[in-house]
Amino acid sequence: MKNEIDWEEVYKAQSEEELRSMKLWLFKENTRLQNERIELESMQDKFIKERVRFRDEMDTLSRKMVMEQKRLREENLFFDKKLAILQDGFRKLEEDRQRFEREKRCQEQSRRPQGAQLLGQGEEVACILFRSAGNPLTLRKRYRDLLKIFHPDNFCGDAELMQYINKEFQRRKEE
Repeated sequence: MKNEIDWEEVYKAQSEEELRSMKLWLFKENTRLQNERIELESMQDKFIKERVRFRDEMDTLSRKMVMEQKRLREENLFFDKKLAILQDGFRKLEEDRQRFEREKRCQEQSRRPQGAQLLGQGEEVACILFRSAGNPLTLRKRYRDLLKIFHPDNFCGDAELMQYINKEFQRRKEE
Protein backbone atom coordinates (compact mmCIF):
# COMPACT_ATOMS: atom_id res chain seq x y z
CA MET A 1 0.00 0.00 0.00
CA LYS A 2 1.09 3.45 -0.70
CA ASN A 3 1.25 6.19 1.84
CA GLU A 4 0.74 9.01 -0.65
CA ILE A 5 -1.83 9.29 -3.40
CA ASP A 6 -0.37 9.62 -6.80
CA TRP A 7 -3.13 11.46 -8.62
CA GLU A 8 -1.36 11.04 -11.93
CA GLU A 9 -1.83 7.29 -11.64
CA VAL A 10 -5.50 7.75 -10.83
CA TYR A 11 -6.00 9.72 -14.06
CA LYS A 12 -4.04 7.20 -16.02
CA ALA A 13 -5.92 4.22 -14.63
CA GLN A 14 -7.42 2.43 -17.52
CA SER A 15 -9.51 -0.16 -15.96
CA GLU A 16 -12.31 -0.02 -13.54
CA GLU A 17 -10.57 -2.60 -11.44
CA GLU A 18 -7.65 -0.30 -10.89
CA LEU A 19 -10.01 2.51 -9.94
CA ARG A 20 -11.77 0.26 -7.47
CA SER A 21 -8.53 -0.85 -5.89
CA MET A 22 -7.48 2.77 -5.63
CA LYS A 23 -10.84 3.69 -4.22
CA LEU A 24 -10.56 0.86 -1.71
CA TRP A 25 -7.07 1.96 -0.83
CA LEU A 26 -8.31 5.57 -0.36
CA PHE A 27 -11.13 4.35 1.84
CA LYS A 28 -8.79 2.27 3.97
CA GLU A 29 -6.32 5.12 4.16
CA ASN A 30 -9.08 7.54 5.15
CA THR A 31 -10.29 5.10 7.81
CA ARG A 32 -6.75 4.62 9.11
CA LEU A 33 -6.23 8.37 9.29
CA GLN A 34 -9.53 8.86 11.11
CA ASN A 35 -8.58 6.14 13.58
CA GLU A 36 -5.20 7.73 14.12
CA ARG A 37 -6.85 11.15 14.53
CA ILE A 38 -9.26 9.67 17.07
CA GLU A 39 -6.40 7.94 18.82
CA LEU A 40 -4.40 11.19 18.78
CA GLU A 41 -7.34 13.13 20.17
CA SER A 42 -7.79 10.45 22.81
CA MET A 43 -4.12 10.66 23.72
CA GLN A 44 -4.36 14.43 23.74
CA ASP A 45 -7.36 14.23 26.09
CA LYS A 46 -5.45 11.76 28.28
CA PHE A 47 -2.47 14.08 28.25
CA ILE A 48 -4.63 17.08 29.20
CA LYS A 49 -6.31 15.08 31.97
CA GLU A 50 -2.91 13.87 33.16
CA ARG A 51 -1.58 17.41 33.12
CA VAL A 52 -4.60 18.67 35.10
CA ARG A 53 -4.23 15.81 37.57
CA PHE A 54 -0.52 16.55 37.88
CA ARG A 55 -1.21 20.24 38.52
CA ASP A 56 -3.81 19.32 41.12
CA GLU A 57 -1.33 17.00 42.82
CA MET A 58 1.34 19.70 42.69
CA ASP A 59 -1.08 22.25 44.17
CA THR A 60 -2.05 19.80 46.90
CA LEU A 61 1.58 19.02 47.67
CA SER A 62 2.42 22.70 47.62
CA ARG A 63 -0.39 23.46 50.09
CA LYS A 64 0.74 20.59 52.31
CA MET A 65 4.32 21.85 52.17
CA VAL A 66 3.23 25.39 53.09
CA MET A 67 1.13 24.03 55.96
CA GLU A 68 4.02 21.84 57.13
CA GLN A 69 6.42 24.79 57.02
CA LYS A 70 3.93 26.86 59.01
CA ARG A 71 3.57 24.01 61.53
CA LEU A 72 7.35 23.75 61.83
CA ARG A 73 7.66 27.50 62.40
CA GLU A 74 4.97 27.33 65.07
CA GLU A 75 6.68 24.32 66.64
CA ASN A 76 9.99 26.20 66.68
CA LEU A 77 8.33 29.21 68.29
CA PHE A 78 6.68 26.95 70.85
CA PHE A 79 10.03 25.25 71.53
CA ASP A 80 11.72 28.64 71.92
CA LYS A 81 9.02 29.70 74.38
CA LYS A 82 9.45 26.48 76.35
CA LEU A 83 13.22 26.97 76.35
CA ALA A 84 12.81 30.55 77.59
CA ILE A 85 10.51 29.34 80.36
CA LEU A 86 13.02 26.66 81.37
CA GLN A 87 15.90 29.12 81.31
CA ASP A 88 13.89 31.56 83.40
CA GLY A 89 13.07 28.73 85.81
CA PHE A 90 16.73 27.77 86.10
CA ARG A 91 17.67 31.41 86.64
CA LYS A 92 15.07 31.70 89.40
CA LEU A 93 16.28 28.44 90.93
CA GLU A 94 19.83 29.78 90.97
CA GLU A 95 18.64 33.03 92.56
CA ASP A 96 16.68 31.03 95.15
CA ARG A 97 19.72 28.86 95.84
CA GLN A 98 21.92 31.91 96.34
CA ARG A 99 19.28 33.54 98.56
CA PHE A 100 18.98 30.30 100.54
CA GLU A 101 22.77 30.15 100.97
CA ARG A 102 22.80 33.75 102.24
CA GLU A 103 19.96 33.00 104.65
CA LYS A 104 21.72 29.84 105.79
CA ARG A 105 24.91 31.79 106.52
CA CYS A 106 22.87 34.41 108.40
CA GLN A 107 21.14 31.68 110.40
CA GLU A 108 24.43 30.00 111.23
CA GLN A 109 25.90 33.31 112.33
CA SER A 110 22.84 34.13 114.45
CA ARG A 111 23.00 30.72 116.18
CA ARG A 112 26.61 31.19 117.24
CA PRO A 113 27.22 32.73 120.64
CA GLN A 114 27.78 36.46 120.60
CA GLY A 115 31.49 36.10 121.42
CA ALA A 116 32.09 33.58 118.63
CA GLN A 117 31.10 36.10 115.97
CA LEU A 118 33.93 38.38 116.94
CA LEU A 119 36.87 37.35 114.81
CA GLY A 120 40.25 37.25 116.50
CA GLN A 121 38.65 37.16 119.96
CA GLY A 122 38.13 33.39 120.15
CA GLU A 123 40.68 33.01 122.94
CA GLU A 124 38.85 35.58 125.04
CA VAL A 125 35.55 33.81 124.48
CA ALA A 126 37.08 30.44 125.45
CA CYS A 127 38.54 32.02 128.57
CA ILE A 128 35.12 33.46 129.50
CA LEU A 129 33.45 30.07 128.96
CA PHE A 130 35.81 28.41 131.45
CA ARG A 131 35.83 31.32 133.98
CA SER A 132 33.72 29.69 136.69
CA ALA A 133 35.38 26.24 136.38
CA GLY A 134 37.76 26.30 139.32
CA ASN A 135 38.54 22.65 140.09
CA PRO A 136 39.50 19.82 137.66
CA LEU A 137 36.13 18.07 137.99
CA THR A 138 34.14 21.20 137.06
CA LEU A 139 36.68 21.97 134.32
CA ARG A 140 36.13 18.53 132.75
CA LYS A 141 32.35 18.82 133.14
CA ARG A 142 32.36 22.30 131.54
CA TYR A 143 34.57 21.02 128.67
CA ARG A 144 32.15 18.14 127.96
CA ASP A 145 29.16 20.51 127.97
CA LEU A 146 30.93 22.94 125.62
CA LEU A 147 31.98 20.04 123.42
CA LYS A 148 28.33 18.95 123.10
CA ILE A 149 27.31 22.46 122.13
CA PHE A 150 30.10 23.67 119.84
CA HIS A 151 31.43 20.50 118.21
CA PRO A 152 31.62 21.03 114.39
CA ASP A 153 29.49 17.95 113.70
CA ASN A 154 26.58 19.48 115.64
CA PHE A 155 23.93 21.68 114.09
CA CYS A 156 25.21 24.80 115.82
CA GLY A 157 28.84 23.66 115.79
CA ASP A 158 31.77 26.00 115.22
CA ALA A 159 35.16 24.49 114.36
CA GLU A 160 37.16 27.68 115.03
CA LEU A 161 35.64 28.25 118.46
CA MET A 162 36.13 24.57 119.28
CA GLN A 163 39.87 24.93 118.63
CA TYR A 164 40.04 27.84 121.10
CA ILE A 165 38.03 25.83 123.65
CA ASN A 166 40.44 22.88 123.28
CA LYS A 167 43.46 25.16 123.76
CA GLU A 168 41.91 26.81 126.82
CA PHE A 169 40.98 23.42 128.31
CA GLN A 170 44.55 22.11 127.83
CA ARG A 171 46.01 25.28 129.34
CA ARG A 172 43.74 25.15 132.40
CA LYS A 173 44.24 21.40 132.83
CA GLU A 174 48.00 21.90 132.97
CA GLU A 175 47.70 24.67 135.66
